[in-house]
Amino acid sequence: MILVSGFLGAGKTTLLLAAGARLRAARRSVGIILNDQGGELVDMRAAETAGFPAQEVTGGCFCCRFTEFAAAAERLASCEAPEIILAEPVGSCTDLSATILQPIKRFYGDRFRLAPLTVLVDPARARALAAQDADPLLTYLFRKQIAEADIVRFSKADLHRDFPQIDGVDARPLSARTGAGIDGWLDEVLDGANTAPGTHLLDIDYARYAEAEAALGWLNWSCELALKNPLTPAAVVGPFLSRVDAELTAAGIQIAHLKIFAQSPNGHLKASVCQNREQPSIDGPLDTPPAQRYALTLNLRARGAPEALTAIVQGALDELPGKIRTLHQQSFRPAPPVPEHRFKQVV
Repeated sequence: MILVSGFLGAGKTTLLLAAGARLRAARRSVGIILNDQGGELVDMRAAETAGFPAQEVTGGCFCCRFTEFAAAAERLASCEAPEIILAEPVGSCTDLSATILQPIKRFYGDRFRLAPLTVLVDPARARALAAQDADPLLTYLFRKQIAEADIVRFSKADLHRDFPQIDGVDARPLSARTGAGIDGWLDEVLDGANTAPGTHLLDIDYARYAEAEAALGWLNWSCELALKNPLTPAAVVGPFLSRVDAELTAAGIQIAHLKIFAQSPNGHLKASVCQNREQPSIDGPLDTPPAQRYALTLNLRARGAPEALTAIVQGALDELPGKIRTLHQQSFRPAPPVPEHRFKQVV
């Protein structure tokens, strides 16, 4: 079992899918467990489209839904029998060593061999949160995530030449887009001979942790789109993302992660941004033929009120050239974390 943590937008899902594809090509069976504070996950759509057996734990982080997380792992082990399970906790969560890794070692050590905890770091996010005017609450989460890591990797190495220095951390770069560094990372986490899992326990203020998570508004939305005239996925997703980004920026709302998955009978496209006015990152073919019907899944995490996020997304959906039928809509601030288990010593 390989857990990959990291702040929102660090590229965790992209890495898991790229690593899973490499493992599958090497004839090693892989399952994936995804996690979110709400339901209807873009990442779940991406994992299913990539053909991986996948489970999701929703309504809270792995630590607060540990029983459900363990049950999801057992379902994968029983039904799909993967050799390797890749798991991605919520990007705003920390204290994973005490609340997830130690309980796995204590209660499920006979079922699962645990890999070292990897924390993935977006270099641009690291620089932004190291700035003097950085949001102190989000910086608190970010630093705590790094402090408990067994292994740290910089993501998006294809987009960066220079990487920030993090005190006391030897972080090497990798790229899920080009594959650079992935094989070396997989060798390290699968071997585990040089790095034990869950060796760092945090001293964490849970009141401040709860305040930091609640600083973000959370919105998950899924709907069906019936267009008047056929459009490519890019022609649907591009203007929609631009409108949402522009409206959030005008309202002074800082984007932590905005992603959308568009599925038509002809294909799919996933697009995401991790900050305002950022060029979207694209997964999927841009030459997919036009279609009139789409299933859209949207996940937005931003430094703003849930009501404001809802109004902005609804306005952008209303601008799409067709009829929208909402299937799922949920906006909220995360509740304070209440872990099922919290170990005070390393198992």
